[in-house]
Amino acid sequence: MTAERTVPNPAGQPRDLGSSPVSVLTRRTGAPGFRFPAGRPAPRPRLPRRPDSPLPLLVTDGAAALPGSLVLTGAPHPPLLAALLVAGSLLLRPRSRPHRRLPGVLDDLPALCGRIAVVWLALAALVAAYAPAHALSARTLLLGFLLHAVSGCAGRGIVHRRRRTELLNHPRAALVVGPAATAHRVASAVLRHPRCGVRPVGIVTDDPGGATSLPVLTTSEEVRRAVVQNGVRDVLAVDPSVRALRGPLLRTLAESGCAVWEVDADAPSCAGPDRLAGFACRRLESGLRRPRSTGKRVLDVTVSGALLLLLSPLLLTCAAALRIISGPGVLFRQERVGEDGRPFTLLKFRTHRPADEHESATRWSVADERRMPWFCRFLRRTSLDELLQLWNVFRGDMSLVGPRPERPYFVAQFSQAHPGYAARHRVPAGITGLAQIHGLRGDTSIEDRARFDNAYIDDWSLWQDVCILLRTAVALVRPTGS
Repeated sequence: MTAERTVPNPAGQPRDLGSSPVSVLTRRTGAPGFRFPAGRPAPRPRLPRRPDSPLPLLVTDGAAALPGSLVLTGAPHPPLLAALLVAGSLLLRPRSRPHRRLPGVLDDLPALCGRIAVVWLALAALVAAYAPAHALSARTLLLGFLLHAVSGCAGRGIVHRRRRTELLNHPRAALVVGPAATAHRVASAVLRHPRCGVRPVGIVTDDPGGATSLPVLTTSEEVRRAVVQNGVRDVLAVDPSVRALRGPLLRTLAESGCAVWEVDADAPSCAGPDRLAGFACRRLESGLRRPRSTGKRVLDVTVSGALLLLLSPLLLTCAAALRIISGPGVLFRQERVGEDGRPFTLLKFRTHRPADEHESATRWSVADERRMPWFCRFLRRTSLDELLQLWNVFRGDMSLVGPRPERPYFVAQFSQAHPGYAARHRVPAGITGLAQIHGLRGDTSIEDRARFDNAYIDDWSLWQDVCILLRTAVALVRPTGS
């Protein structure tokens, strides 16, 4: 008897896929058909050795400074200067970023020579300042720079060559996630270029129809077994909708140690930070692991708390004016969707009174209501009605910067109509965001909003939050309403 299997649909509900078995590649032979015996737990995954450890390059950059230090024998305290040379070489190493393609010596040459030149000039300035009688000559500087640069290039060349050989002999197993036709096309292209160092071992899709030379995986259990059996290290998402429809699966794979890459399968000539068999690709790191930074939360609490104290007289004045003009009910509470789809109660000053709860939950905008009192229109044009959301930020319901929260009724509609909209909920909602500073407020394109919001999440940094807050403050001088 074959067990019934299911796969989650975009709404998160399982649907029956029938009872036909699906082949999974084995790790050793690559032959389809192997499955774990019934009743036996899957073995722990045995991942291959990481070829991209930073340690070899770290040791190489530090050791490359030693040949150059031989020219310092005539200077005072040569061991100390050699140690400073090694420390400077390591401190000025460029920040490593995840890349699909292994760089070569020529790729490293400009940054390497520039870094070495800065280290030697700093060392010369230090010697001239503390031991003017032993100042390094131009000849000594040039010779030391050349020895250091040649040693660094030679060492990095050896490391890069070993990594390329390792990947060619033992390519990283990968799963291709997306529509069957697109996934098969990308997988075939990658298999035709073994120098990529990637070997697709399966296709993860909801539509298993069509001929393919690779096993088709449709359930989370089959994906888990394929990861264990093949030691999968890379996941290639070949369609923009994958992040929304397969978000939980991709997040699970990323947390298990797999590198998740977004591959532009439809426009391979489009500019991208990296290449895989000619396709532009980029690593989805911050987007899947989420920008959970202690600094972001500290910024939220500090700024929101300070603004609540500073603006408390203005908030009390607005509340009193609303009470006099519009009567009781100064605060407006509305359910919005926040991080991971969890609802929360958003606070605003009440600038209009909907006819009933249904209108409040389903009406898109009332910004053009002419019957709205002048003071309420003023609050909306200046965005002063949004200031109470600082309390939501201080409580932790929201963040200062993030995708704007929406009502559940519209979240359901937009998630179906626009792939990628649901992926906005990977992070807390915000008072302002990248979409808002680009003019995407009110009756503007939902597709554009989702694209800007997901770009913000994927490229998140604390400095980006600060820049968005500053640009929002400038935009408030030119109020356009909400």
